[in-house]
Amino acid sequence: MKDFIQILKRFLPPYKSDLIMSFVYNLLAAVFGVFSFMMMQPVLEILFKDAEVVSTKVPWEINIDALKHNFYYYTTQIKIEYGADSTLLFVGLVLLVAVFFKVTFTYLGSYHTVGLRNGVVRDMRNMIYDKIVNLPIPFFTEEKKGDIIARSTGDVQEVENSVMNSLDMFIKNPILIIVSLVAMIVMSPQLTLFSFVLLPIAGFIIGRIGRSLKKTSRLGQNKMGDLLSTIEETLSGLRIIKAFTAEDKVTEKFSNENNDYRRIMNSLMRRRVLAHPVSEFLGTIVIVIVLWYGGRLILSGESNLSGSSFMVYLVLFYSIINPAKAFSKAFFSIQKGLAAMERIDQILEAESTIVDKADAKQVDKFEKAIEYRNVSFSYNGEKKVLKNINLEIPKGKTVALVGQSGSGKTTFVDLLPRFYDVIEGGIFVDGKDIRDLKIADMRNLMGNVNQESILFNDTIFNNIAFGVENATQEEVEAAAKIANAHDFITATENSYQTNIGDRGGKLSGGQRQRLSIARAVLKNPPIMILDEATSALDTESERLVQDALDKLMQNRTSVVIAHRLSTVKNADLICVFHEGEIVERGKHDELIKLDGTYKKLNDMQML
Repeated sequence: MKDFIQILKRFLPPYKSDLIMSFVYNLLAAVFGVFSFMMMQPVLEILFKDAEVVSTKVPWEINIDALKHNFYYYTTQIKIEYGADSTLLFVGLVLLVAVFFKVTFTYLGSYHTVGLRNGVVRDMRNMIYDKIVNLPIPFFTEEKKGDIIARSTGDVQEVENSVMNSLDMFIKNPILIIVSLVAMIVMSPQLTLFSFVLLPIAGFIIGRIGRSLKKTSRLGQNKMGDLLSTIEETLSGLRIIKAFTAEDKVTEKFSNENNDYRRIMNSLMRRRVLAHPVSEFLGTIVIVIVLWYGGRLILSGESNLSGSSFMVYLVLFYSIINPAKAFSKAFFSIQKGLAAMERIDQILEAESTIVDKADAKQVDKFEKAIEYRNVSFSYNGEKKVLKNINLEIPKGKTVALVGQSGSGKTTFVDLLPRFYDVIEGGIFVDGKDIRDLKIADMRNLMGNVNQESILFNDTIFNNIAFGVENATQEEVEAAAKIANAHDFITATENSYQTNIGDRGGKLSGGQRQRLSIARAVLKNPPIMILDEATSALDTESERLVQDALDKLMQNRTSVVIAHRLSTVKNADLICVFHEGEIVERGKHDELIKLDGTYKKLNDMQML
């Protein structure tokens, strides 16, 4: 219960008004509910003809004795004047009024609880998404996408279904139990004390059964994360699966994981469904014992309860048993929700290693140069991917990075927008260490065009205008023309309002890349990072994209990663990477004359 209370402390404060109103309405519902049960006593006494004759009325006061006395007075007067049948009708009408108020206040209490519950779930989803967006890139290299999706969807749903659904019960049932308990104490303190010695024993037995649910539930949710990861990988790699006729292999893998999930859920649900029969049986045992003990007190004359009063007492006691059983059922359910919350907290409490310093400085322009000073970097803290890199990139110049795959080129450019932080040395923009500058300001100075065109399932207009506030149609079209994209865009069904599908799947590779370039053009950053932007294209598309890139790089500082040396022959500086080091640097002709690594790469591509 401690973990459950901690969840409520974290997420309920914004909804205090709903919580208070729900409490007030549920209190009123409990009062009218107990009153409706108490109405059974005069009905039973009239039926059994043992109602006392009350011939005088006492002054109205807010206490049980005065209210009961006057109610019996009016009941007696109606019975004398109209007979027992009419008295029953009168009592029944009063009962109807009491029940009407009870159900009305119950609804109003639940009405506020629904708003509270759904608000908490919305806040939780917003917090997870905000955290995912703001976590650094290294976090996602260690996590499966499917598992993150499972935590953001299935685990949040589990918290809603178990923890939040139990919230209404945790507000309503304690109030009902307390109000009923007060009425029972008034009726018979001795019997009530005996009754409540039994309930903790039943609660202890139920709690012992429920504790094992949390561990099993966590296993089930972890396995669901694995299932979603398999589905996500299958959808992403469907072409390869079909090309290598690996359908049977991936199907078998999924089937095995699905069977493991079924086995875990069988164990979980069998324990969960045990809650109701166990609580039902224990509740019946308690009722039987109370019935025996209470009847014994009445028959022996040790209690002032009459037969009809004892029946009302049993009804009130049973009204406590049902909420108590609901507590036991909720306890089983909450264990499952707490396991889901633990998985959610692994995201919410993940440390953001790349953050602004407390005194980070603002920057809104780039004036002189980018400088890498003695930069080294490692992904795992052991093998260095970059080793003691020193490089200055003056404003307005184009620097090309070439070399074999895995030589450190992409890592080099990923350090500039602080997707990762250097482990040794530093990167300086206009003489200022980028770790001393605001991350958002730094990234606003840069535009990216990657080998894989990252587009969204949205319109062409929104993809080009992505990240640029209040972009006009004219500005978007101008950017598209520079990127050689305007002609094919206007040829689509709805022009700039055409939806391009998941990851731009309705477009060709060259068209997707030109949209990426148009997006960078519209942003109009002073620094451009181009990561093998033409390597995956055919000759015609490459020509169009390269022409667009040439326009994009005009009057900008550009860092270009290229495998095709022909695309960077005119760069102001070419750096040749090998095993994390810059082994050669210079212009194309100078590097050819060196007759080193660059010359070998050039000769291989000429062949």
